[in-house]
Amino acid sequence: MLIGSLSLQQLRRVIFWCHLVAGACAGVVILIMSVTGVLLAYEKQIIRWADTRDYAITRPSSETQRLPIEALVARAREAQQGAAPTAVTVYAGETEPTTVSFPGGQNLFVNPYTGEVLGEGSPRVRAFFRGVTDWHRWLGASGESRAAGRAVTGASNFVFLFIVMSGFYLWWPRKWTRNSLRAIMWFRRTESGRARDFNWHNVVGFWSALPLFVVVLSAVVISYTWASNLVYRLAGEEPPAQAQRPAPAGGAGQQQPGAPLQLEGLDALLDRAGRQVEGWRTVTLQLPVKPDAPVTFAIDRGNGGQPQLRSQLTLDRATGEVVRWEQYSNNTLGRRMRSWLRFAHTGEVYGLTGQTIAALASLGGALLVYTGLALALRRLRAWLSRRAAVAAAARVEPRQAE
Repeated sequence: MLIGSLSLQQLRRVIFWCHLVAGACAGVVILIMSVTGVLLAYEKQIIRWADTRDYAITRPSSETQRLPIEALVARAREAQQGAAPTAVTVYAGETEPTTVSFPGGQNLFVNPYTGEVLGEGSPRVRAFFRGVTDWHRWLGASGESRAAGRAVTGASNFVFLFIVMSGFYLWWPRKWTRNSLRAIMWFRRTESGRARDFNWHNVVGFWSALPLFVVVLSAVVISYTWASNLVYRLAGEEPPAQAQRPAPAGGAGQQQPGAPLQLEGLDALLDRAGRQVEGWRTVTLQLPVKPDAPVTFAIDRGNGGQPQLRSQLTLDRATGEVVRWEQYSNNTLGRRMRSWLRFAHTGEVYGLTGQTIAALASLGGALLVYTGLALALRRLRAWLSRRAAVAAAARVEPRQAE
Protein backbone atom coordinates (compact mmCIF):
# COMPACT_ATOMS: atom_id res chain seq x y z
CA MET A 1 0.00 0.00 0.00
CA LEU A 2 2.85 2.35 0.89
CA ILE A 3 4.75 1.44 -2.28
CA GLY A 4 1.65 2.10 -4.37
CA SER A 5 1.15 5.44 -2.65
CA LEU A 6 4.76 6.44 -3.26
CA SER A 7 4.53 5.40 -6.91
CA LEU A 8 1.43 7.51 -7.36
CA GLN A 9 3.13 10.49 -5.75
CA GLN A 10 6.15 10.05 -7.98
CA LEU A 11 3.93 9.86 -11.07
CA ARG A 12 2.14 13.01 -10.01
CA ARG A 13 5.46 14.77 -9.49
CA VAL A 14 6.74 13.71 -12.94
CA ILE A 15 3.54 14.89 -14.60
CA PHE A 16 3.69 18.16 -12.69
CA TRP A 17 7.21 18.95 -13.88
CA CYS A 18 6.37 17.95 -17.46
CA HIS A 19 3.31 20.20 -17.22
CA LEU A 20 5.38 23.11 -15.90
CA VAL A 21 8.22 22.74 -18.43
CA ALA A 22 5.78 22.39 -21.33
CA GLY A 23 3.97 25.55 -20.27
CA ALA A 24 7.22 27.47 -19.83
CA CYS A 25 8.52 26.44 -23.27
CA ALA A 26 5.34 27.00 -25.30
CA GLY A 27 3.59 29.54 -23.08
CA VAL A 28 4.24 32.64 -25.17
CA VAL A 29 3.05 31.01 -28.41
CA ILE A 30 0.00 29.56 -26.66
CA LEU A 31 -0.76 33.01 -25.25
CA ILE A 32 -0.61 34.55 -28.74
CA MET A 33 -2.90 31.87 -30.18
CA SER A 34 -5.34 32.22 -27.29
CA VAL A 35 -5.60 36.01 -27.50
CA THR A 36 -5.97 35.97 -31.28
CA GLY A 37 -8.53 33.19 -30.91
CA VAL A 38 -10.64 35.50 -28.76
CA LEU A 39 -10.33 38.29 -31.34
CA LEU A 40 -11.39 35.92 -34.15
CA ALA A 41 -14.39 34.52 -32.26
CA TYR A 42 -17.03 36.57 -34.10
CA GLU A 43 -15.03 37.30 -37.25
CA LYS A 44 -17.73 36.42 -39.78
CA GLN A 45 -20.47 38.37 -38.05
CA ILE A 46 -18.27 41.43 -37.55
CA ILE A 47 -17.04 41.42 -41.15
CA ARG A 48 -20.56 41.02 -42.49
CA TRP A 49 -21.80 43.88 -40.31
CA ALA A 50 -18.87 46.13 -41.25
CA ASP A 51 -19.27 45.33 -44.95
CA THR A 52 -22.99 46.08 -45.18
CA ARG A 53 -23.77 48.53 -42.38
CA ASP A 54 -23.71 51.52 -44.76
CA TYR A 55 -25.73 49.84 -47.50
CA ALA A 56 -29.41 50.60 -47.05
CA ILE A 57 -31.43 48.37 -49.37
CA THR A 58 -35.20 48.48 -49.60
CA ARG A 59 -37.40 46.55 -51.95
CA PRO A 60 -39.18 49.16 -54.09
CA SER A 61 -42.49 47.26 -54.01
CA SER A 62 -43.84 43.81 -53.32
CA GLU A 63 -44.01 43.23 -57.07
CA THR A 64 -40.39 44.16 -57.70
CA GLN A 65 -38.23 41.14 -58.44
CA ARG A 66 -34.49 40.73 -58.17
CA LEU A 67 -32.54 41.47 -61.32
CA PRO A 68 -31.22 38.50 -63.29
CA ILE A 69 -27.83 37.12 -62.35
CA GLU A 70 -26.52 38.15 -65.75
CA ALA A 71 -27.35 41.82 -65.08
CA LEU A 72 -25.80 41.83 -61.58
CA VAL A 73 -22.61 40.15 -62.77
CA ALA A 74 -22.35 42.57 -65.71
CA ARG A 75 -22.54 45.58 -63.35
CA ALA A 76 -19.96 44.12 -60.98
CA ARG A 77 -17.66 43.14 -63.82
CA GLU A 78 -17.85 46.61 -65.31
CA ALA A 79 -16.77 48.06 -61.95
CA GLN A 80 -13.80 45.68 -61.98
CA GLN A 81 -12.61 46.60 -65.49
CA GLY A 82 -13.84 43.38 -67.00
CA ALA A 83 -12.38 40.93 -64.46
CA ALA A 84 -14.21 37.61 -64.41
CA PRO A 85 -16.07 36.78 -61.15
CA THR A 86 -15.99 33.31 -59.67
CA ALA A 87 -19.21 33.16 -57.63
CA VAL A 88 -22.43 34.95 -56.75
CA THR A 89 -24.04 34.73 -53.30
CA VAL A 90 -27.73 35.50 -52.89
CA TYR A 91 -29.24 36.15 -49.44
CA ALA A 92 -32.77 35.28 -48.46
CA GLY A 93 -33.30 38.60 -46.67
CA GLU A 94 -34.86 41.33 -48.79
CA THR A 95 -32.51 43.99 -47.39
CA GLU A 96 -29.31 42.01 -48.02
CA PRO A 97 -27.06 42.94 -50.96
CA THR A 98 -25.97 40.29 -53.45
CA THR A 99 -22.26 39.42 -53.22
CA VAL A 100 -20.20 38.95 -56.38
CA SER A 101 -16.84 37.31 -55.65
CA PHE A 102 -13.65 37.74 -57.66
CA PRO A 103 -10.28 35.94 -57.58
CA GLY A 104 -8.06 36.87 -54.65
CA GLY A 105 -10.92 36.99 -52.15
CA GLN A 106 -12.31 40.32 -53.34
CA ASN A 107 -16.06 40.85 -53.05
CA LEU A 108 -18.36 43.47 -54.52
CA PHE A 109 -21.81 44.15 -53.06
CA VAL A 110 -24.60 44.87 -55.51
CA ASN A 111 -28.17 46.07 -54.96
CA PRO A 112 -30.24 43.07 -56.15
CA TYR A 113 -33.14 45.29 -57.30
CA THR A 114 -31.34 48.15 -59.07
CA GLY A 115 -27.98 46.64 -59.98
CA GLU A 116 -26.11 49.49 -58.28
CA VAL A 117 -22.59 48.50 -57.25
CA LEU A 118 -22.41 49.47 -53.58
CA GLY A 119 -18.72 48.86 -52.96
CA GLU A 120 -16.26 46.41 -51.44
CA GLY A 121 -17.37 46.71 -47.84
CA SER A 122 -14.85 47.53 -45.13
CA PRO A 123 -11.24 46.91 -46.23
CA ARG A 124 -9.87 48.04 -42.86
CA VAL A 125 -11.89 45.52 -40.88
CA ARG A 126 -10.96 42.76 -43.30
CA ALA A 127 -7.30 43.77 -43.13
CA PHE A 128 -7.45 43.72 -39.32
CA PHE A 129 -8.80 40.17 -39.24
CA ARG A 130 -6.28 39.05 -41.88
CA GLY A 131 -3.52 40.34 -39.61
CA VAL A 132 -4.98 38.59 -36.56
CA THR A 133 -5.32 35.37 -38.57
CA ASP A 134 -1.70 35.64 -39.69
CA TRP A 135 -0.61 35.76 -36.05
CA HIS A 136 -3.00 32.97 -35.04
CA ARG A 137 -1.78 30.57 -37.74
CA TRP A 138 1.76 31.65 -38.58
CA LEU A 139 2.87 34.02 -35.76
CA GLY A 140 2.73 36.93 -38.18
CA ALA A 141 5.08 35.31 -40.71
CA SER A 142 4.60 35.80 -44.43
CA GLY A 143 5.82 34.19 -47.63
CA GLU A 144 8.19 31.25 -47.24
CA SER A 145 8.53 31.92 -43.52
CA ARG A 146 4.95 30.76 -42.96
CA ALA A 147 6.03 27.12 -43.08
CA ALA A 148 8.23 27.69 -40.04
CA GLY A 149 5.50 29.68 -38.29
CA ARG A 150 2.97 26.94 -38.94
CA ALA A 151 5.39 24.32 -37.59
CA VAL A 152 5.78 26.30 -34.36
CA THR A 153 2.05 26.84 -33.86
CA GLY A 154 1.34 23.21 -34.71
CA ALA A 155 3.86 21.96 -32.16
CA SER A 156 2.51 24.42 -29.59
CA ASN A 157 -1.02 23.13 -30.17
CA PHE A 158 0.23 19.61 -29.49
CA VAL A 159 2.01 20.76 -26.33
CA PHE A 160 -1.12 22.66 -25.26
CA LEU A 161 -3.16 19.48 -25.61
CA PHE A 162 -0.79 17.75 -23.20
CA ILE A 163 -0.99 20.71 -20.81
CA VAL A 164 -4.80 20.60 -20.78
CA MET A 165 -4.91 16.85 -20.19
CA SER A 166 -2.17 16.80 -17.57
CA GLY A 167 -3.67 19.86 -15.90
CA PHE A 168 -6.94 18.03 -15.40
CA TYR A 169 -5.06 15.14 -13.80
CA LEU A 170 -3.17 17.49 -11.50
CA TRP A 171 -6.38 19.31 -10.62
CA TRP A 172 -8.10 16.07 -9.58
CA PRO A 173 -8.56 16.30 -5.79
CA ARG A 174 -6.73 13.76 -3.68
CA LYS A 175 -9.65 13.83 -1.25
CA TRP A 176 -13.17 14.62 -2.38
CA THR A 177 -14.50 16.98 0.25
CA ARG A 178 -16.74 20.01 -0.04
CA ASN A 179 -14.04 22.40 1.10
CA SER A 180 -11.38 20.97 -1.22
CA LEU A 181 -13.68 21.21 -4.22
CA ARG A 182 -14.79 24.73 -3.37
CA ALA A 183 -11.16 25.85 -3.12
CA ILE A 184 -10.41 24.80 -6.70
CA MET A 185 -13.79 25.37 -8.35
CA TRP A 186 -14.59 28.96 -7.35
CA PHE A 187 -12.76 32.26 -6.97
CA ARG A 188 -11.89 33.32 -3.45
CA ARG A 189 -10.10 36.16 -1.73
CA THR A 190 -6.43 35.56 -1.11
CA GLU A 191 -3.71 37.29 0.87
CA SER A 192 -0.85 36.89 -1.57
CA GLY A 193 -0.25 37.05 -5.31
CA ARG A 194 0.90 33.42 -5.37
CA ALA A 195 -2.30 32.21 -3.68
CA ARG A 196 -4.38 34.32 -6.09
CA ASP A 197 -2.62 32.95 -9.17
CA PHE A 198 -2.92 29.40 -7.84
CA ASN A 199 -6.64 29.86 -7.21
CA TRP A 200 -7.25 31.45 -10.62
CA HIS A 201 -5.22 28.75 -12.36
CA ASN A 202 -7.29 25.99 -10.79
CA VAL A 203 -10.68 27.63 -11.19
CA VAL A 204 -10.19 28.74 -14.80
CA GLY A 205 -8.68 25.38 -15.64
CA PHE A 206 -11.68 23.54 -14.20
CA TRP A 207 -14.38 25.56 -15.97
CA SER A 208 -12.59 25.74 -19.31
CA ALA A 209 -11.14 22.22 -19.37
CA LEU A 210 -13.75 20.52 -21.57
CA PRO A 211 -14.30 23.27 -24.20
CA LEU A 212 -10.57 24.02 -24.23
CA PHE A 213 -9.85 20.32 -24.82
CA VAL A 214 -12.16 20.36 -27.86
CA VAL A 215 -10.66 23.60 -29.20
CA VAL A 216 -7.07 22.40 -28.82
CA LEU A 217 -7.75 18.85 -30.05
CA SER A 218 -9.38 20.23 -33.19
CA ALA A 219 -6.40 22.57 -33.62
CA VAL A 220 -4.07 19.56 -33.62
CA VAL A 221 -6.25 17.87 -36.25
CA ILE A 222 -6.13 21.04 -38.36
CA SER A 223 -2.37 21.43 -37.90
CA TYR A 224 -1.24 17.92 -38.82
CA THR A 225 -2.17 15.74 -41.78
CA TRP A 226 -1.49 12.59 -39.75
CA ALA A 227 -3.96 13.75 -37.09
CA SER A 228 -6.60 14.50 -39.73
CA ASN A 229 -6.02 11.08 -41.30
CA LEU A 230 -6.33 9.48 -37.87
CA VAL A 231 -9.89 10.83 -37.59
CA TYR A 232 -10.85 8.91 -40.72
CA ARG A 233 -9.04 5.77 -39.59
CA LEU A 234 -10.82 5.85 -36.22
CA ALA A 235 -14.06 5.87 -38.21
CA GLY A 236 -12.87 2.81 -40.13
CA GLU A 237 -12.22 4.69 -43.38
CA GLU A 238 -9.29 5.40 -45.62
CA PRO A 239 -8.24 9.06 -45.49
CA PRO A 240 -9.06 11.03 -48.66
CA ALA A 241 -6.29 11.96 -51.03
CA GLN A 242 -4.74 15.36 -50.49
CA ALA A 243 -6.37 18.05 -52.61
CA GLN A 244 -4.26 19.49 -55.39
CA ARG A 245 -3.40 23.15 -55.32
CA PRO A 246 -5.58 25.28 -57.57
CA ALA A 247 -4.21 26.35 -60.91
CA PRO A 248 -2.68 29.83 -61.01
CA ALA A 249 -4.87 32.70 -62.11
CA GLY A 250 -5.07 32.92 -65.87
CA GLY A 251 -4.24 29.23 -66.34
CA ALA A 252 -6.28 26.50 -67.93
CA GLY A 253 -9.94 26.51 -66.98
CA GLN A 254 -9.86 30.11 -65.72
CA GLN A 255 -11.95 32.95 -67.09
CA GLN A 256 -9.78 35.59 -68.72
CA PRO A 257 -10.39 39.32 -68.18
CA GLY A 258 -12.78 40.57 -70.82
CA ALA A 259 -13.91 37.06 -71.81
CA PRO A 260 -17.68 36.60 -72.18
CA LEU A 261 -19.44 34.68 -69.42
CA GLN A 262 -22.13 32.16 -70.35
CA LEU A 263 -24.84 33.12 -67.84
CA GLU A 264 -28.00 32.29 -69.77
CA GLY A 265 -30.43 30.10 -67.88
CA LEU A 266 -28.73 30.44 -64.49
CA ASP A 267 -31.67 32.26 -62.89
CA ALA A 268 -33.98 29.31 -63.49
CA LEU A 269 -31.38 27.01 -61.96
CA LEU A 270 -31.00 29.38 -59.01
CA ASP A 271 -34.76 29.22 -58.39
CA ARG A 272 -34.56 25.44 -58.57
CA ALA A 273 -31.74 25.40 -56.00
CA GLY A 274 -33.75 27.65 -53.66
CA ARG A 275 -36.67 25.24 -53.76
CA GLN A 276 -34.41 22.34 -52.87
CA VAL A 277 -33.90 23.48 -49.25
CA GLU A 278 -36.58 25.11 -47.15
CA GLY A 279 -35.44 27.93 -44.89
CA TRP A 280 -32.12 28.61 -46.63
CA ARG A 281 -30.20 31.75 -45.73
CA THR A 282 -27.68 31.91 -48.55
CA VAL A 283 -27.23 30.26 -51.92
CA THR A 284 -23.82 30.57 -53.54
CA LEU A 285 -23.58 29.93 -57.27
CA GLN A 286 -20.19 28.87 -58.55
CA LEU A 287 -20.05 30.48 -61.98
CA PRO A 288 -19.25 27.82 -64.61
CA VAL A 289 -16.20 28.32 -66.81
CA LYS A 290 -17.73 26.31 -69.67
CA PRO A 291 -21.19 26.78 -71.20
CA ASP A 292 -22.04 23.06 -70.99
CA ALA A 293 -20.58 22.41 -67.52
CA PRO A 294 -22.88 21.42 -64.64
CA VAL A 295 -23.75 24.23 -62.24
CA THR A 296 -23.01 23.87 -58.52
CA PHE A 297 -24.87 25.65 -55.71
CA ALA A 298 -23.78 25.77 -52.06
CA ILE A 299 -26.93 26.10 -49.94
CA ASP A 300 -26.63 27.19 -46.32
CA ARG A 301 -29.28 27.31 -43.59
CA GLY A 302 -26.82 28.41 -40.90
CA ASN A 303 -24.07 30.91 -40.23
CA GLY A 304 -21.55 29.58 -42.72
CA GLY A 305 -19.72 27.52 -40.10
CA GLN A 306 -22.31 24.84 -39.41
CA PRO A 307 -21.59 21.87 -41.70
CA GLN A 308 -24.75 20.08 -40.57
CA LEU A 309 -26.79 22.91 -42.12
CA ARG A 310 -24.91 23.07 -45.41
CA SER A 311 -25.55 21.15 -48.59
CA GLN A 312 -24.40 21.20 -52.19
CA LEU A 313 -26.56 20.80 -55.27
CA THR A 314 -25.24 20.22 -58.79
CA LEU A 315 -27.66 20.66 -61.69
CA ASP A 316 -27.40 19.82 -65.35
CA ARG A 317 -27.34 23.13 -67.12
CA ALA A 318 -29.35 22.03 -70.15
CA THR A 319 -32.11 20.04 -68.44
CA GLY A 320 -32.08 21.30 -64.84
CA GLU A 321 -31.92 17.71 -63.61
CA VAL A 322 -30.08 16.90 -60.40
CA VAL A 323 -26.58 15.62 -61.11
CA ARG A 324 -25.50 15.37 -57.48
CA TRP A 325 -27.14 16.21 -54.15
CA GLU A 326 -24.83 16.21 -51.14
CA GLN A 327 -26.03 16.69 -47.57
CA TYR A 328 -24.11 16.46 -44.31
CA SER A 329 -26.09 13.40 -43.26
CA ASN A 330 -25.09 11.62 -46.47
CA ASN A 331 -21.37 11.98 -45.76
CA THR A 332 -19.35 9.15 -44.28
CA LEU A 333 -18.76 9.09 -40.53
CA GLY A 334 -15.14 10.09 -40.99
CA ARG A 335 -16.00 13.11 -43.11
CA ARG A 336 -18.71 14.18 -40.66
CA MET A 337 -16.25 13.90 -37.76
CA ARG A 338 -13.60 15.86 -39.62
CA SER A 339 -16.09 18.61 -40.56
CA TRP A 340 -17.36 18.79 -37.00
CA LEU A 341 -13.84 19.16 -35.61
CA ARG A 342 -13.01 21.90 -38.12
CA PHE A 343 -15.86 24.12 -36.94
CA ALA A 344 -15.80 22.97 -33.32
CA HIS A 345 -12.44 24.72 -33.19
CA THR A 346 -14.21 28.08 -33.60
CA GLY A 347 -17.45 26.96 -31.94
CA GLU A 348 -19.38 27.92 -35.09
CA VAL A 349 -20.83 24.44 -35.37
CA TYR A 350 -23.23 25.40 -32.54
CA GLY A 351 -23.93 28.95 -33.70
CA LEU A 352 -23.47 32.01 -31.51
CA THR A 353 -23.64 29.92 -28.33
CA GLY A 354 -20.78 27.73 -29.52
CA GLN A 355 -18.74 30.74 -30.65
CA THR A 356 -19.17 32.34 -27.23
CA ILE A 357 -18.09 29.15 -25.44
CA ALA A 358 -15.03 28.86 -27.72
CA ALA A 359 -14.18 32.53 -27.10
CA LEU A 360 -14.43 32.06 -23.31
CA ALA A 361 -12.31 28.91 -23.57
CA SER A 362 -9.64 30.83 -25.50
CA LEU A 363 -9.77 33.60 -22.90
CA GLY A 364 -9.41 30.92 -20.25
CA GLY A 365 -6.37 29.58 -22.11
CA ALA A 366 -4.77 33.03 -22.00
CA LEU A 367 -5.43 33.31 -18.25
CA LEU A 368 -4.02 29.82 -17.68
CA VAL A 369 -0.81 30.79 -19.47
CA TYR A 370 -0.54 34.05 -17.50
CA THR A 371 -1.12 32.47 -14.09
CA GLY A 372 0.97 29.42 -14.94
CA LEU A 373 3.97 31.51 -15.99
CA ALA A 374 3.52 33.72 -12.91
CA LEU A 375 3.56 30.67 -10.65
CA ALA A 376 6.60 29.27 -12.46
CA LEU A 377 8.51 32.55 -12.08
CA ARG A 378 7.67 32.70 -8.38
CA ARG A 379 8.88 29.12 -7.98
CA LEU A 380 12.11 30.02 -9.82
CA ARG A 381 12.70 33.10 -7.66
CA ALA A 382 12.09 31.07 -4.49
CA TRP A 383 14.56 28.41 -5.67
CA LEU A 384 17.19 31.04 -6.48
CA SER A 385 16.66 32.65 -3.07
CA ARG A 386 17.11 29.31 -1.29
CA ARG A 387 20.22 28.60 -3.33
CA ALA A 388 21.67 32.00 -2.49
CA ALA A 389 20.86 31.47 1.19
CA VAL A 390 22.60 28.06 1.21
CA ALA A 391 25.65 29.57 -0.51
CA ALA A 392 25.74 32.41 1.99
CA ALA A 393 25.47 29.98 4.90
CA ALA A 394 28.30 27.91 3.44
CA ARG A 395 30.52 30.98 3.37
CA VAL A 396 29.68 31.90 6.97
CA GLU A 397 30.43 28.44 8.48
CA PRO A 398 34.21 28.47 7.77
CA ARG A 399 34.50 31.93 9.38
CA GLN A 400 32.70 30.73 12.51
CA ALA A 401 35.04 27.73 12.71
CA GLU A 402 38.01 30.08 12.74
